[in-house]
Amino acid sequence: MKTLFTCMFVLAVTNPTSFGQSVSYDSASVAKLIAAEQDSSRVMEILSYISDVYGPRLTWSPAFKNAAEWAMDEMRAFGLSNVHLESWTPVGKGWELKGYSANVVDKQVFPLISYPKAWSPGVDETGDIVYLNVSNLDELQSFKGKLKGKFVMIDKPRELSPRFQPLATRIPDSTLLKLANAAPETRRFRFEMSPEMRARIKLNSEELQMCKDEGAAAVLTEAAGDDGNVFVQQASVPVDPDVPYDQRPNVWTPDGPKIVPQIAVGAEHYNRLVRMIQKGEHPQLEMNLQVEFTKADSGYDIVGEIPGSDLKDQVVMIGAHFDCWQGATGATDNGTGSAVCLEAMRTINAIGLHPRRTIRIALWGGEEEGLFGSHAYVEHHFGTRGGTWFAPEGPAVMKPESEKFQVYFNDDNGAGKFRGIYLQGNEAARTIFRNWLEPFQSMGASTISLNNTGGTDHLSFDAVGLPGFQFIQDPIDYGTITHHSIMDLYDRAPADDLKQSATMMAAFAYDASMMDGQFPRKSIDASQSGRR
Repeated sequence: MKTLFTCMFVLAVTNPTSFGQSVSYDSASVAKLIAAEQDSSRVMEILSYISDVYGPRLTWSPAFKNAAEWAMDEMRAFGLSNVHLESWTPVGKGWELKGYSANVVDKQVFPLISYPKAWSPGVDETGDIVYLNVSNLDELQSFKGKLKGKFVMIDKPRELSPRFQPLATRIPDSTLLKLANAAPETRRFRFEMSPEMRARIKLNSEELQMCKDEGAAAVLTEAAGDDGNVFVQQASVPVDPDVPYDQRPNVWTPDGPKIVPQIAVGAEHYNRLVRMIQKGEHPQLEMNLQVEFTKADSGYDIVGEIPGSDLKDQVVMIGAHFDCWQGATGATDNGTGSAVCLEAMRTINAIGLHPRRTIRIALWGGEEEGLFGSHAYVEHHFGTRGGTWFAPEGPAVMKPESEKFQVYFNDDNGAGKFRGIYLQGNEAARTIFRNWLEPFQSMGASTISLNNTGGTDHLSFDAVGLPGFQFIQDPIDYGTITHHSIMDLYDRAPADDLKQSATMMAAFAYDASMMDGQFPRKSIDASQSGRR
């Protein structure tokens, strides 16, 4: 999941005639879904394949493509039709880790708790460790000519303290009540860079550039997390903070700039190295990082369908992002979401339900790099809008295919069970969801919040005024242990939670497919929206 706040729009409701349509659910069919998932769930088996066998699934990598081929085979085995890959741009070069070891060599030798950042080049060297303890550009100049072949630490150590709060939690009733009572937000996302933040980004960029120019062996940064856990994503490109976000170079672009190898180091080991150096020790690092860059290719979304009956030309969509970072197997981000959606489709077919509308699953690529897969899909099929992916602006220009679109449901907030759903500012959906949540109240899911939630693929639909929703989920240990870390593994996913989520995903998709009328929409600006 891309952890960025996103904008909130005040939106007008369209197609008001649909509110008078029946929004009740087929209780007998939902009861069959619940029973099937309790008695014969395969969600954990699916997750094990996604994570244990086909993880990690870094965008543009051969590993992602292999996993996508497996997912298509599974969809076909479940009886889905029109199973295919849809390519999207931008193209990116693949990156695969072939081998990694790092050992600190001093009076005592110890393996360094660390992990390479994605798209880092390889390195096979032994060299001194240097700590750049600088606070400004003038101080940085004192290291000029001293970094060749060195392993350079560029972060200041952060203070660690014992944890007195549980690492895994469920959403308390008081928080659910606040979500249910939340007023609509009317603010828009505007990123304001403080002078202090700008100075830090500028200094960090200059540090990276100096290390590259002088031929440093690698750059070491202090990873988020502690207790030996390492949170790791992609390597950084030196960039001036004044360059707009959507114009900055990326490490994965085919013609991207050359960079120095970059390694995320566990906080306890990073801090130990700093203290050793400050006490006059001269530790060295033996590092062997073997990587392979593969030919640049498009990204891919994996798509399959359960055909509808009398309204088969209309579509309900469910989805989750399939890509993940390289540090672990992407079990909770977002193997769980992908497994839940696959299991939902399998169960609907397995018990012989016949939706009126076509139910389509999409497993997205490129979410971690910027919602690339879902954004491209919406743009290709349904409509476009100006601005950036995280701050869309101006009128939406819609395509004819959007007229046949019903609703999209997304799963991407870890392994916790569903506790309700965010309305994404669409108040007209409240009555519908209130009815559909009724059979799941005993499973802990009853909250409906007018709030927006950001950072994942439902935003691609919401940005052009199509109904797209993300479920409220228990956090479990998503934010404390698994999210983008080397501990994002199968064992962090509670089976009962995933079974509940898969049941609800299947029920909401089926309920939406059986509605008499169109799902209520909201328009970005009814007076400006275009159509083509």
